[in-house]
Amino acid sequence: MTENLRNELEQRGAMLEGHFQLASGLHADIYIEKFRILQWPDLTGKLCAQIANRFDGAEANIVAGPTTGGVILAFEVARRMGLAALIAERKETGGREFRRGFQLGPGDRVLVVDDVLTTGGSIHDTVDAVRAQGADVIGVGVMVNRGASPDFGAPLHACLEVKVGAWPPEDCALCREGIELIIT
Repeated sequence: MTENLRNELEQRGAMLEGHFQLASGLHADIYIEKFRILQWPDLTGKLCAQIANRFDGAEANIVAGPTTGGVILAFEVARRMGLAALIAERKETGGREFRRGFQLGPGDRVLVVDDVLTTGGSIHDTVDAVRAQGADVIGVGVMVNRGASPDFGAPLHACLEVKVGAWPPEDCALCREGIELIIT
């Protein structure tokens, strides 16, 4: 499925090649546009099914995802697993928290999901928010891993692994070649 998925992402305009400035300020030669994945319910559904199947026997009782894209994945993975879906929202002081009356605590086993793993910041914040409530994280599922290898203290499953080169602007060969920079 990996090669088919990569081809499908390219065909739907979700995996782009070129010269991109990422939110981190780094430059990259491949960009994954998560919203061009999430706009397709059939494709998003397939990826969520893969995540749900991977963690089927892990005995999760809640699925949690960070805003924004993780909300859609949390809902769909939870729907497929017959579980509740919670949203981890940004705090003004940094990190994430569960608001809006979402309840979790000791004894809960949480599957954390997100769209595209770049640095792992949103996932780490969500994992921290889950653990702050006394719940356990039993796994992390993402649609695409851009080559990061953070330790979340739980098994990580990516539907697609894509090694993306990223460099500081001063070290970017694409800049030196004069290739137009696209700011994402």
